[in-house]
Amino acid sequence: MHLTRLALTDFRSYVDANVPLAPGVTIFSGQNGEGKTNLVEAVGYAATLASHRAAQDAPLIRKGADQAIIRAAISTAANDALVEIELNAGRANRVRLNRTPLSRPRDVLGVLRTVLFAPEDLALVKGDPGDRRRFLDDLLVAMAPRYAAVRADYDRVLKQRTALLKSAGPKGGPKGNRESRETVTATLDVWDAHLARTGAELLVAREHLVTALRPHVEKSYAAVAGDGRGPAAIEYKRSFESQPPDQAGAVLAGTGQAGKDEAGATHGERVRAAEQALREALLEVRASELDRGVCLAGPHRDELELSVRGLPARGYASHGESWSLALALRLASFDLLRTGREDPVLILDDVFAELDAGRRDRLAALVAEAEQVLVTAAVLEDIPSLLTGAHFKVSAGTLTEAAPPREPAPTAEPAPTAEPAPTAEPPPTAEPPPTAEPGTAPEAADAP
Repeated sequence: MHLTRLALTDFRSYVDANVPLAPGVTIFSGQNGEGKTNLVEAVGYAATLASHRAAQDAPLIRKGADQAIIRAAISTAANDALVEIELNAGRANRVRLNRTPLSRPRDVLGVLRTVLFAPEDLALVKGDPGDRRRFLDDLLVAMAPRYAAVRADYDRVLKQRTALLKSAGPKGGPKGNRESRETVTATLDVWDAHLARTGAELLVAREHLVTALRPHVEKSYAAVAGDGRGPAAIEYKRSFESQPPDQAGAVLAGTGQAGKDEAGATHGERVRAAEQALREALLEVRASELDRGVCLAGPHRDELELSVRGLPARGYASHGESWSLALALRLASFDLLRTGREDPVLILDDVFAELDAGRRDRLAALVAEAEQVLVTAAVLEDIPSLLTGAHFKVSAGTLTEAAPPREPAPTAEPAPTAEPAPTAEPPPTAEPPPTAEPGTAPEAADAP
């Protein structure tokens, strides 16, 4: 899978841009603030319908414009596709696939798959649990797009149930609040069932994903960190006591590969068990939820635990170890997404500036063979020589095709240089005859 063209209209700093792309490496260079990241942000949006930098779409529309348009032409082994996304200020966005409007924008998910490395990835290790849950859910949707609907259903039920809890008011409040609390309690059973049903499917899918991701993370961390550092480990922790049996060998449902775990449970059986466990957990925390007005159990409070050498990465890992672990999560995602399928498009957004020379070279070696790699950099020298290809300079929202950066050093041995001809020795000079002492004649030479 690779992009053949990216066209932008009124997206971020670009009034109009049309970029031809090809398999291999493409580099976008320029000073900070000139618009390099805006290009790869548009690629990521075409794949996920979300920005890795902005929570809302409004900042993506150029100031003074009413809408922004992203067009991405994609080529795969099976067919070609054109994704067109219209971002509208104050109105619903519109999506077309091969010039046909889609009634549900999320139906375009999976047409283009990307793995994006960015400076913000450090939050996967050092940030809040929500950053890691979002990482899992985004990868889940990339693996099996149907989970976009599961995720949306859970978020909707969670929002409505939380609003219901808040309406109950604090315990011991005014009489009206007490009556409201009794009404809410009578209604909560229905919402508990909805939350448990949608939450169990999301929760079990995440657990399957972490099981599949774990060996790739361990391998990628060892490759990036180098020198036998590690090991790194990941573990999914539910927000309530019940934990699933060991799921080694279980793979993601919805990809056509779902099977049984070591306990012999099918995906459906695991979902039903998780649903029952979540309903019981909600009953246990109901009193606290009513007092606090928040939902205290469910996938929205789960955690992806990361560790290095048996210690929690958050708080114990060094800066270099944190970066190695963040890169390992992205590399593991790439390995998982390409298993049995075409490579996703790899995006390296100003990542090399954050790494030391050793990690730069090791990362470049790991991604150089991907079908398509898009790289942004403010300093070309930050990019290892192994990654070379098409090159565009970016300045004030304008792209100019430039000469490729330095080529990798040749592997062939240089031809031997001819040795310089020996310099002829000057002929010996005759020694001057000895000078006769005053008053004596010089001696005669011996006769032959």
